[in-house]
Amino acid sequence: MSTELKQKDPWDKFEIVLRPLNGLLTAVAVGLLGYYTSNIVRQQETRDSNERVYTELMSSREQAESGLRKDMFQSIIQAFLSPQSGGLEGKMLNLEMLAYNFHESLNLKPLFAHLQRLVDSSSGKEKAEYVQRLNEVAQEITTRQLVLLQQAGPNFSRSVDFGQLKSNPGGIELEPGKLKLDSVEREFKLSVLAIDPEQRELTVEMGVTTPGEGMQLRNFRVGYYDFPMIDNTRLSHDQRVAVVINQFGEGSADLTLVYFPGSYASLKEKVSYDEVVEKLRRLSQQ
Repeated sequence: MSTELKQKDPWDKFEIVLRPLNGLLTAVAVGLLGYYTSNIVRQQETRDSNERVYTELMSSREQAESGLRKDMFQSIIQAFLSPQSGGLEGKMLNLEMLAYNFHESLNLKPLFAHLQRLVDSSSGKEKAEYVQRLNEVAQEITTRQLVLLQQAGPNFSRSVDFGQLKSNPGGIELEPGKLKLDSVEREFKLSVLAIDPEQRELTVEMGVTTPGEGMQLRNFRVGYYDFPMIDNTRLSHDQRVAVVINQFGEGSADLTLVYFPGSYASLKEKVSYDEVVEKLRRLSQQ
């Protein structure tokens, strides 16, 4: 009885060679997969640890800064209200400390007005220096806030000619402007109704027209001590508009109207729950 040996073709020989390599390749693949998986897990754990440490450091820093600002505020306000506050120089210094450190969260206009009355009732060669110093502080704070708000929203400027207002005692209308913020376009109209040269204030009527909402009117006085993050008008869609005086001269004044998101308003502003619900509804529809 004879047996016939089957002649192996090249594919059979190739299979014989590769068969022992299958296990090796599988082991290598499993090892590489485990290595990369563990490496990714380590990297994720490292990132989580770094983020946790960073968050804790920032939280500790914010708490320390808040405590320092709280102690500073209490010390300054007590010194400001104390009868033994060092006269005008001491009150001026305390006001500067309050203004430069807390202008975003406090309405400092009453303190500015109070100190201005003290300066006006004083006498001596330092009186003009105090007036200039007081106005410089107010203009510095207004400029700081205005620069920040102009980065967040559009604005326009207008000039007021006092001579033109004298010939039109009913008031003068300034050129209106259309501004757009977050897909909401509004038209703003300003009318100057009166001038107070002594206080360097203007009485202004502002009309805000929003498509589908009609016109919103507001009359107010604006001067050097009205800061836009504090003294502003609330609009729909959690937005604000403010008018500031950049310059008040003998024959004219320069105004700037800035239109900005409500998130840039002062810290003392209370959140409107209707606005929060409306914002969440709009976000859910995007």
